[in-house]
Amino acid sequence: MSDNNQPAPVEVEEGKDYYWCSCGQSSKQPFCDGSHKGSEFTPVKYTAEKDGRVFFCNCKKTDAAPLCDGSHKTL
Repeated sequence: MSDNNQPAPVEVEEGKDYYWCSCGQSSKQPFCDGSHKGSEFTPVKYTAEKDGRVFFCNCKKTDAAPLCDGSHKTL
């Protein structure tokens, strides 16, 4: 799990794919670096609908994966 449970603001580009780390082991949080290999976890693909800032979940407790839904506030 990430040491930083706050959401990660990321400037995304319309049409570009991003792969969110669901296991919490990636050294490139909030994105996947392949650390999940051999586990039950898989990265979550996010395709940006438009250019702009989105907030990816770092606490891994969101119900709106890969985006933050505020779950970190209850940890």
